[in-house]
Amino acid sequence: MAIYAGRMIDGRRTTRRGDLPSPGARRSRDSAGAVLRAVLDHGPIARSSVARATGLSPASVSGVVGSLLERGLVREVPEAAGPPGIGRPHVPLDLPGGGPAVIGVHIAVPRITVSLLDLRGRIVAQSTEPHGRTDPASVIAAVAALIAALRRRHASRRRILGLGVATGGWVDSPNGTIVEHPALGWRDVPIAAELAAVTGLPVRADTNSRALLRGELLFGDVAVRARESAVHLFVGNVVDVAFATGGAVHQGPRSASGAVAHLPVEGCREACSCGRVGCLQAAVSERVLIRRALADRLIDRPEIPALVEAAAAGSAGAVALLRERARLVGRAAALLLDLFDPEVLIVAEAGANQLPGSLAMLRAEIAARSSAGAGVDRVVCPSSFPGAVLAVAGGSVALDQVYASPLDLQAHLKAS
Repeated sequence: MAIYAGRMIDGRRTTRRGDLPSPGARRSRDSAGAVLRAVLDHGPIARSSVARATGLSPASVSGVVGSLLERGLVREVPEAAGPPGIGRPHVPLDLPGGGPAVIGVHIAVPRITVSLLDLRGRIVAQSTEPHGRTDPASVIAAVAALIAALRRRHASRRRILGLGVATGGWVDSPNGTIVEHPALGWRDVPIAAELAAVTGLPVRADTNSRALLRGELLFGDVAVRARESAVHLFVGNVVDVAFATGGAVHQGPRSASGAVAHLPVEGCREACSCGRVGCLQAAVSERVLIRRALADRLIDRPEIPALVEAAAAGSAGAVALLRERARLVGRAAALLLDLFDPEVLIVAEAGANQLPGSLAMLRAEIAARSSAGAGVDRVVCPSSFPGAVLAVAGGSVALDQVYASPLDLQAHLKAS
């Protein structure tokens, strides 16, 4: 994110009108959402600077800010104001440090992650629990219990604005349904309705990559570039892709965009759940890596963080496994780079996100195989949330809704 000159407050500088670039041609359909995103991007920021950043009139900004202040979604920071001058003082706006939050849920093949995120996407709290049973009813009950425990610890200090769910497979986001999750054996699970019924919160669900891309667009390290155009590749037990142009994430008419799990991988002998051999997901899934690492006694617990830790500690076998995975992921990423020609390609893969050698292998494979390989170091970026992608994913789905239309949350604020 860009840093602009001004008075320092909480480690950030106050953004003023003259510091801002001219507003672009694109404008949010929701004025309150545009104002709140301007505060996210540039706060502390004066109202006059918000008007310039959003292209809204000063009168419109003033009215929207009043509503956002009333709901506790922004705060005034007089300590960030400049020296007194002629006329009415300009009191900058910022996001509340300990104010409203969202809950994120990530449903992975082996475990559930539940997290609490503030309005800047920072993790306030999180908990993880391995699955007991993996049928939908059992998993939803376990998620509800984790959410209830989280709310007991934090409800007195924070209002919960909503709940976001991220998972693999085919997710019909507008209808809140997991259409198909082959690795869990789920079909047509109305996850949003089920969780809304037990929590009383507004719930939105999406795929791993679309969820994380929403987080990157809001508060990621390369958000400014990603808002032009971006592709996000998620690699875990499930592999999926998302892409966005002009800050809007594409879903497709059936919410089925990003299905790359069955791209063929040359030389792969792994059997896939689809019945074929050599699919990308079968070649690079965490389950395959963990199985090999356990067989070679490289790790003592069946988790991908254990393999990353072993590689970071110098295990040659762990390094080799993760670099081979990065090489295979690089082949798929090269295809995506040529297909979409994005401003930025973001990869969420444990090795490339946390180990320089794996990231270098990934970029080298892309450069070798992509016709757009020049400048790959600038275009291909690791996730902005290394080591925390699961905790951030679900929360990003909920935060995307907050920033899209914050004033529509009033009823939910009262309910929570």
